[in-house]
Amino acid sequence: MTSLPTNGFNLDLSGSWTLTSADGDVTTSITLPGDVHTALHAAEFIPDPYFGRNEEVVQWVAHRDWVLEGSFTLSEPNGDWFLDIDYLDTVAAVFINGSPVLLADNTFRRYRPDVGSQLKAGDNVIRVVLHSGIAAGADRQARQPFYIPYSTGNSPIPNGNMLRKPQCHFGWDWNIAIAPLGLYGTIRLRKLETARIEHVTTRQVHNLDGSVDLQVSATLFAKNPGIVPVHFSLDGERVRLDVGVGIGETVVNHVFEIDKPRIWWPAGSGEQALYSLTVDLPTDAVIKQIGLRTVELITTPDAAGSRFALKVNGREIFCRGANWIPADALFSLSSAEKTEDLLRSAKAANMNMIRVWGGGFYEHDHFYDLCDRLGLLVWQDFMFACNLYPSTEDFLDNVTLEVDYQIRRLSSHPSIALWCGDNELVGALTWFEESRKDRDRYLVSYDRLNRTIEQAMKKAAPDAIWWPSSPASGYLDFGDAWHADGSGDMHYWSVWHENKSFDNYRTVRPRFCSEFGFQSYTSLPVIKTYADAKDMNIASPVMELHQKNAGGNERIAGTMFRYFRFPKDFPNFVYLSQIQQGLAIKTAVEYWRSLKPHCMGTIYWQLNDTWPVASWSSLDYGGRWKAMHYLVKRFFQPVAVAAIPSEDGKQIRFSLVNDTLGEVSVDLSISILDMKGERKHLKDLQAVCTPDGAVTAASIDVADLPAGTLLAWRFTASNGMGGEGHYVHCTYKALELEPAGLMVTHEYVEEAGSVCLNVTAKGLALFVMIETDTEGKYSDNAFDLAAGETRRITFAPDRPLEGGQLPEFRFYDLQSCQSVD
Repeated sequence: MTSLPTNGFNLDLSGSWTLTSADGDVTTSITLPGDVHTALHAAEFIPDPYFGRNEEVVQWVAHRDWVLEGSFTLSEPNGDWFLDIDYLDTVAAVFINGSPVLLADNTFRRYRPDVGSQLKAGDNVIRVVLHSGIAAGADRQARQPFYIPYSTGNSPIPNGNMLRKPQCHFGWDWNIAIAPLGLYGTIRLRKLETARIEHVTTRQVHNLDGSVDLQVSATLFAKNPGIVPVHFSLDGERVRLDVGVGIGETVVNHVFEIDKPRIWWPAGSGEQALYSLTVDLPTDAVIKQIGLRTVELITTPDAAGSRFALKVNGREIFCRGANWIPADALFSLSSAEKTEDLLRSAKAANMNMIRVWGGGFYEHDHFYDLCDRLGLLVWQDFMFACNLYPSTEDFLDNVTLEVDYQIRRLSSHPSIALWCGDNELVGALTWFEESRKDRDRYLVSYDRLNRTIEQAMKKAAPDAIWWPSSPASGYLDFGDAWHADGSGDMHYWSVWHENKSFDNYRTVRPRFCSEFGFQSYTSLPVIKTYADAKDMNIASPVMELHQKNAGGNERIAGTMFRYFRFPKDFPNFVYLSQIQQGLAIKTAVEYWRSLKPHCMGTIYWQLNDTWPVASWSSLDYGGRWKAMHYLVKRFFQPVAVAAIPSEDGKQIRFSLVNDTLGEVSVDLSISILDMKGERKHLKDLQAVCTPDGAVTAASIDVADLPAGTLLAWRFTASNGMGGEGHYVHCTYKALELEPAGLMVTHEYVEEAGSVCLNVTAKGLALFVMIETDTEGKYSDNAFDLAAGETRRITFAPDRPLEGGQLPEFRFYDLQSCQSVD
């Protein structure tokens, strides 16, 4: 690998390197940034890990050490040179011209070792030895003063909790278990001229007169005393400071006084106003995207316990969103473009928050930049999940450096609203025999880790919001936040893991539910990418391997028995699994939103997939919208109407929720739908909802509903929003559905490069789903039609259709899904 410097001080060493197994058996090329598995697959040393049962045959890769080797040419090696490396996964040694320059063991840190004495004029060789994470984990577990348990149900590859790398790399109940390794970020050779920029952080003071003081702190590093010009630039204002630097770190501060600030708001609440901040030296520069806003976490006590609400710019925001996991199980298969597609799908479904879950990565800068631009608030976990962790001095020192770096890197993003210590570590204290027998030891160990994270965070960003764990009922509250709903944030898994009915969601009243979910199968076009026709059976070994949650397939099928007549074939089984997934989450969200302001957030599990698998996601691997995501777009709409049965089942109330800043009036039309799809008008009414409120718009006595009918409604709001829905008071399997008689016409709109479909029903069509193997998105899907109604749907393909050739579309609906005629 050869790289030419962009200037005399900075050489980008990414690109094509040589990849060799430490035993010399395997040699090929690897593109950095990238991962070992993808390089081996590209060179045909291993099959596609995602296809069939190939996960089982690529296990040998993670048991070996791997060597990455590149070369570069340097004409002037004299001076203070250093390597700049981040996202190095994980236990690694770096050598230049045979001399060691770095020993690394944390994917989540940036390393900047001095390398000037190892360089020479002409050709230089750089070598990175990646040690097996499996071997490193076992070695570190053996050196612990007492055993540190990990979740064997999630991680079939052991001891991932010993390493500071994504915990889901060792498997999860939605992830492939292959323990990847590689280098996923920067690798540069840089020259230090007087000083370099280590960090740029900001603090905001919002004054009573509406002005904002933006304090910018630049941490400079020098090896020798000197003077360096530092420029601070914001929104056209540029200031030069000539700064004296000493050996080590020097902090330089400048305050921008912004008299008439443009304020940043979350999506749906206002503008995502952003400023470009630049701090530069003659040979270094940092550019950050700044949004001016205030954020508070409200946890005041009340009659139910204590509140949990985020207040942005003085206004409480109901958080509508989903949990984010890594965009791909293998880094080389991810990209900024794919991440953007996923986050834009979140925004398109009326979300205003993403929770970055603690078993993956602190994401790359482009992730948070996009959240800033889209107005997606970020709940940011620190990267600890579902295991117990060491509390030895070396481990905690490593964590301190990790937290300090990540906070300084990310805390200026306006999108990041809250930092959370971990995911489910408090609950994990009860999951293992060792911690149940000696809870005090493991609780003290946990507290040491949690305090280390908190103290490092508060030192780096004193104004940042800290929440100790998710779920948690409060500070130093180690209770059961999976079932206690009076305070804090809640993870509610009783419907999935405890096999409760969908109605069970209405037995709890969370203040903020940050995890809840229900599984479905990934869409049929995605299944075709990993399963042959002979394997398209729910009980086939291939399908079972692509289901990582113990008992998951049985739970999907068992739930169908509870609510539906069983589907007639494999494609319809997949379709119906997605419909029932959407109905489960819809039941929870609609009820919890109706409790506003008691409940102020619903963040479902999960937005995306890391590979093609049965899971709780609403977006397939690759970004295709499952049926649920279309439902999400409706039930997360800022103004929404939902039918919610009373506790005694005798009434159905229509909840009207308004998450907007303005009062809205809603025209609501309620009708009865019979099995032939005929509408019988019941009543029209108008309801008003205050800003940021939830009211009951109307109530219907169940006794007024004829047997074997649906309750249906349509609404339009004064702000232009609208929608429709239906409610079944029995189960869908009790309905004597009749054929929908769907008729479809297609039209290719050449100038738009899209296909328009007109879908008409002769009878009642519930959950009409359009599907094609061609990648793209629909304007709507999983919709209802009454007799004689037509819906015009636009399909926008991801790539232009060749010669206007129409894709082959498949159509599903509830009746035909179950019919054997």
